[in-house]
Amino acid sequence: MAKIAVYFPGIGYHCDKPLLYYGRKIACEQGYQDYRNIHYTYNGGNIRGNEEKMQEAYEALFSQAEAELADIVWSDYEDVLFVSKSIGTIIAVSYAKKYELRGVRHILYTPLAQTFLFAPAHSCAFIGTADPWSSTDEVIRLAKENDIPIAVYEGCNHSLECEDTLKNIENLKDAMQKTLDFCKKKN
Repeated sequence: MAKIAVYFPGIGYHCDKPLLYYGRKIACEQGYQDYRNIHYTYNGGNIRGNEEKMQEAYEALFSQAEAELADIVWSDYEDVLFVSKSIGTIIAVSYAKKYELRGVRHILYTPLAQTFLFAPAHSCAFIGTADPWSSTDEVIRLAKENDIPIAVYEGCNHSLECEDTLKNIENLKDAMQKTLDFCKKKN
């Protein structure tokens, strides 16, 4: 069975940071040998709390992601996995919706509330309770309304980290175990 995984980073969280790096390793071990790391940039400054800048960033990054994925023939794959982080979660789910990619599965690391506007099916999510980019309660509520299992990490920020390095490693291991379990599931 042909499988592909696509990695949609955040603005300051590239594909070689822990969640996406180890998430990619896990997926590769599960047969997603064909993968694509999306590389995009946005230099519009701090967007947190500014809806206009957030929309501008989304549009710029979405356009860049479209260009990077333009050569993929999605029908060549029987299993498509989108792994995303932060604003990348919005880009991944809206891309799947725009291009009507049926059956695509999503791993949503620290999704933003706007992610759920696109009702991502076949998903799992991860959030920290001290995430300054998200209203944790709202993201948890939206995940539950969309029947998306969500792992919540107490005291963790937008990178799912806290001030205790060993706790961060423990949390990363837990997130990667859940990522592995999700990769093994069939739609």
